[in-house]
Amino acid sequence: MKVHLRRIRQINNLTQEELAKSLGVSRQTINAIETGRYQPSLILAMEIARFFKMSVEEMFEVGR
Repeated sequence: MKVHLRRIRQINNLTQEELAKSLGVSRQTINAIETGRYQPSLILAMEIARFFKMSVEEMFEVGR
């Protein structure tokens, strides 16, 4: 799964800490998602996409 979170977060001038606080997760969770070490739950993926006013498909690209 390719995650576009880091690029989108940086475009919006947010730190990992700021995004984490807004979503109610730890900074380490955001870092792990961005580096591909952790795949978020469907609920968290939806919350992240909603935060950036994007679809889940735009935020997370699933490869076959």
